[in-house]
Amino acid sequence: MVGAAPFGVIFGTLGASSELSIAATLGMSVIVFAGSAQFIALGLIAAGTHGLSIVLTTFIVNLRHLLYSLALMPHVKSLPQQWKIPLAFWLTDEAFAVVSQRYRDEDDSPYKHWFYFGACFLFYVNWQLCTWLGVTAGRAIPDATEWGLDFAMTVTFIGMVIPYLTTRPMVIAAAIAGVTALATHSFPHQMGLIVATIAGVAAGVWAEKRMQA
Repeated sequence: MVGAAPFGVIFGTLGASSELSIAATLGMSVIVFAGSAQFIALGLIAAGTHGLSIVLTTFIVNLRHLLYSLALMPHVKSLPQQWKIPLAFWLTDEAFAVVSQRYRDEDDSPYKHWFYFGACFLFYVNWQLCTWLGVTAGRAIPDATEWGLDFAMTVTFIGMVIPYLTTRPMVIAAAIAGVTALATHSFPHQMGLIVATIAGVAAGVWAEKRMQA
C-alpha cells in the first residue's frame, strides 16, 4: 500500500491534467483498478489512439494476471461464485504476493480467503484514496511527476520478488525474465513484458526439470 501510494497520486495528477475529466479519472481507478494499464491507457488516450487499440494494449499488459489466477485457483476453486467474482476483480500484483504467501503457510486455517479479501479490499481503498488525492491536491504541487515518486513502485516489485528467490529454478526464472524484459523494452504495446514472462517461465521449468533429472 505504501509503495503504490505515490503511483496512485501521480496517476490522479496526470489524469486531472489530461483530456480526462475528474470523474473519468476517478472512474478509471474504480472500474479498471490496474495501475500499469491505467497509465498506458492515459498515454494512449492523450495520443488520440483508437479505443479498440487501447483495450487490446491494456489486455496484453494485464495477461500476467492469468498466471496469478492459475496459481491461486487450487486455493479458491471451492469458494462460491459470490466470493470468486470480487476476489478475481481485486487481484493485483501486490495482492498476489501477500496472498500466495499466506496460502503457502502450513497451518490448516479455513479462513485464508478472508485474508485474501482483506488484503485486496484495503489495497483497493488505498488506490482510490490516492487517486483522489492526486486529482485534488496533486494539481497544487508543481511538477509532482518529476519528483521520481514512481520509483516506489519499482522498489515494491523488487520486495515482492525477493522472497520467492529461495531455489535455483526461481532465481534462474527471475534472472531470465529480467534480462529479457530489458532486451525487449522497445517492443510495441508492452509486448516485451509478455515475452519476458514466457521466457522466465520456460527457463524456470527447464531448470526444475534439470534438477530432477
